[in-house]
Amino acid sequence: MVEPARVEGRAAGHRLFRYFDFVMAAFVTVLLLSNIIGASKRSVVELPLLGEWYFGAGVLFFPISYVIGDVLTEVYGYAHARRCIWAGFGALIFMVVMAEVVVALPPADGWPFQSDYENVFGQAWRIAGASIIAFWAGEFVNSYVLARMKIWTKGKALWSRTIGSTVVGQGVDSAIFYPLAFYGAVGWTGEQVMWVALTQWLLKVSWEALLTPATYVVVGWLKRREGVDVYDTDTDFSPFAKSA
Repeated sequence: MVEPARVEGRAAGHRLFRYFDFVMAAFVTVLLLSNIIGASKRSVVELPLLGEWYFGAGVLFFPISYVIGDVLTEVYGYAHARRCIWAGFGALIFMVVMAEVVVALPPADGWPFQSDYENVFGQAWRIAGASIIAFWAGEFVNSYVLARMKIWTKGKALWSRTIGSTVVGQGVDSAIFYPLAFYGAVGWTGEQVMWVALTQWLLKVSWEALLTPATYVVVGWLKRREGVDVYDTDTDFSPFAKSA
C-alpha cells in the first residue's frame, strides 16, 4: 500500500477522490436521521448522584456527524468538508419544508394516523431554525479548528485535534441551539436552558473521545486508499468561498 503523500489545500480542493462521495453520503444520512428520528423523542435515565437526566434521543447519534466531519477535514481538507456542510445544510432545510408540507396536507377520510404524523414530524419553526443555524455554525467552526490544528501539530496527535475541534464546534452548536430554541419558552427557565446546553455539550464531547480509536482506523484507511494527506496551508476558509 502506497503511503499517503502530502497535498496542500488548494490542490486537494480540485481533486477527485475515490471514497469522498461515500463519506459525504454517510455524513448527510446521519445528520438527517438524528434530526428526524432522534429529535422527536425525549428520554430519561437515572444517573448516580445526579438523579433523573432528560435528553433528546438524537444526542446519541448526532455527534457521529461531527466524527465524520472530522474525518472529512482530516482526510480531504477543509474545501471538501465545506461542500459536505453545505449539502447537509440544504438537506436539513428540505427535510423541514417537506415535513411541513406532508403534515399540512389534508388526510384522506378514514385515515387514522394524522395526529401521529403531527406528533412525530411536526416541528416548531423556532426549533427547526435553531437546529439548522446551530449545525451550520458548529460544523464550520469544527472543520476550521481541526484544519488549523493539523498545521500547528504538523499532522501529529490526531486525537488532540478531533477532540479539540469538537469541544469548540459542539460548544458553538449548543450555545446557539438551546437558547434560540428554548429560552423564554413555556416550561423552560434560563437556568434549565443553560444546564441542558452544558450537559448535552459534555455528552457530545464524551462521545467524540470514546470514538477516537474508530476515528484513527477510518482516517488511516482512507488516507492510504486515497494516497493523500491534506494540509490546509493555503486554503480560503470562508464558508462562502467557491474554491479552495
